[in-house]
Amino acid sequence: MTPCRPALARRPSAAKRPAAVLAFATAGFPNRALTRADPSTPLVYIIAGEASGDNLAARLMAALRQATGDRVRFAGVGGAAMAAEGLSSLFPMRDLSLLGMTEVLPHLPRLIRCLRAAAAAIEASRPAVVVTVDCPGFSFRVAKRIRRLGIPLIHYVAPQLWAWRPGRGRALAGFVDHLLALLPFEPEFFKAYGVRCTFVGHPAIEAGLAEGSGARFRARHGIADSAPLVVVLPGSRRAEIRRLLPVFGRALDLLGARHPGMVAAIPLVEAVADAVRANVAGWRVPLVMVDDTADKIDAFAASTVAITKSGTATLELAIAGVPMVASYRVSPLTAMLARRLLRVDEVTLVNLLAGERLVPELLQERCRPEAIAAAVSDLLDRPERRRTMRAGLRAVVARLGDRSPGPSARAADIVLSAMAGGARQTPADG
Repeated sequence: MTPCRPALARRPSAAKRPAAVLAFATAGFPNRALTRADPSTPLVYIIAGEASGDNLAARLMAALRQATGDRVRFAGVGGAAMAAEGLSSLFPMRDLSLLGMTEVLPHLPRLIRCLRAAAAAIEASRPAVVVTVDCPGFSFRVAKRIRRLGIPLIHYVAPQLWAWRPGRGRALAGFVDHLLALLPFEPEFFKAYGVRCTFVGHPAIEAGLAEGSGARFRARHGIADSAPLVVVLPGSRRAEIRRLLPVFGRALDLLGARHPGMVAAIPLVEAVADAVRANVAGWRVPLVMVDDTADKIDAFAASTVAITKSGTATLELAIAGVPMVASYRVSPLTAMLARRLLRVDEVTLVNLLAGERLVPELLQERCRPEAIAAAVSDLLDRPERRRTMRAGLRAVVARLGDRSPGPSARAADIVLSAMAGGARQTPADG
């Protein structure tokens, strides 16, 4: 197979690097120390731009520590989960958590500054490998800036070009050494464009999402066994909270009138917890704020149905066996562009894997309180409908495989291979 890009130039020695590069990398970020790699303890530079990527990267960091006996160091950009693994972020991850054209444009100067800082920090620190996690709009711009350095670059979470821009697959071969795919059908797609891509599995399958105790959650929060419980997952970006949560809240008001005793629960994401709390202050439906992972898993087990944004959250709910309604809304301009580019019939991740409309999708103009309430009420009123959906969700989860080692360990193996110099010799694989 053709390598994903030609051999790159030899890295210049540390002595030849201009001191100005390091100064530029840290300019404006005085509280973020930049660590230099040394031969005995390799440095992994890792970048995540939103909450799901932060969690994914943190699991990868833990797997790398375990695989190396803790002989690895990290630098880069991340959030709370990566900080718990020892990362001091170059700048706040929230600076990258933007969505859609109309959200990005007002913040372009800040994003460009972050882009330059990240690229300069990588050049100054000369890590053994760079791992970018999701957030392709930012990650790929960093990759293009640093490709001349000859540092192996791995991108974790293959971009959904098969849904949006299939023709751009070929361009990836010019600046990414290896893609790590979460979905089983992705390697074959990227292989056609000469991009090395490996299915490592979705990290949600190793998060224990099916192991919660519904009885424990209801007892802890004083929720009757007979009370309908609706879990609400509005997203991890501020734009999502602003656009989706008011709609979800009004839908819950309608549902509360139809289903007396109903309770809602919202698992909080640290990056947007303040925005969520402010938004739900006036809700009339009894509400439980879930602020830790164990309680979130128990909430899934206790729930009757869920209202969720489309995306990774739908897969988490599928693993937990929670019937759901998915909804999403972006700015009108972003929606117009998306409709021109979209190449798939389904948008929700679970439906893409199922190959059918297993979960109701209420997108853009259909993201309305009345439509959401009607779809959720249909699930609450019809136990057989919930049973059918659960069976479909089990089939979706089965397609992800129950692989050992788990996704994070598999991803770590590929990162270590790249660090050892094998990133550009392996043929494209699945």
